[in-house]
Amino acid sequence: MGTDSLGRDLFSAVVHGARTSLLVSICVAAPAALIGATVGLTAGFAGGWVDNVLMRITEFIQIIPRFFLAIVVLAIFGDGYRNLVIVLAISSWPVIGRAVRSQTLAVRDLAYVESARMVGARVPRIIVREILPSMWSILTVMTGLLLADVILIEASLSFLGLGDPNHASWGRLASDAQQYLRHAWWLAVFPGAAIVTAVVGVNLVVNDWRPEHSDVGS
Repeated sequence: MGTDSLGRDLFSAVVHGARTSLLVSICVAAPAALIGATVGLTAGFAGGWVDNVLMRITEFIQIIPRFFLAIVVLAIFGDGYRNLVIVLAISSWPVIGRAVRSQTLAVRDLAYVESARMVGARVPRIIVREILPSMWSILTVMTGLLLADVILIEASLSFLGLGDPNHASWGRLASDAQQYLRHAWWLAVFPGAAIVTAVVGVNLVVNDWRPEHSDVGS
């Protein structure tokens, strides 16, 4: 892959950048999936005013552009990855919550759920033992799509200089390569190729996990 302007190995930099980009995406996707699943299951199973309140909150958060919200937060509170993870996790769960709610509405009146109600099972037990297992496929798909999305957002913010300057990332490597693009094209091409490979790879894996006849993520 060659070296950068200071003679450092570019391959090592890309590998270290992968650690940063993937760690940020996982740290965002995990809490977002947990919050989204909790809200979606609660709204779908409870129905009524609980569903209405939770869905209005979900819609309010969902209409806020995550990328521009992240820019504002990082500009005000500093360009650390902790701030980035928090703001993206808080703003990314609604799409998972809506998908889980839709699936919960589809299964909450099925025979096996009604049977659990008839034998006196409590609501938390019904949700965890009867409804949640049917959500694993949709949670896996939505979380995978979110991983790819966060990789792009983190790379874009780092490219704009809003990432953590103390950590290498694919976006920052591509940003630093701009001034050498004419004479050292590989400095930008290989980090960019790493971003494309990661995003496409995650989407291909998620596509294999997607249930048949499902429009999740389409």
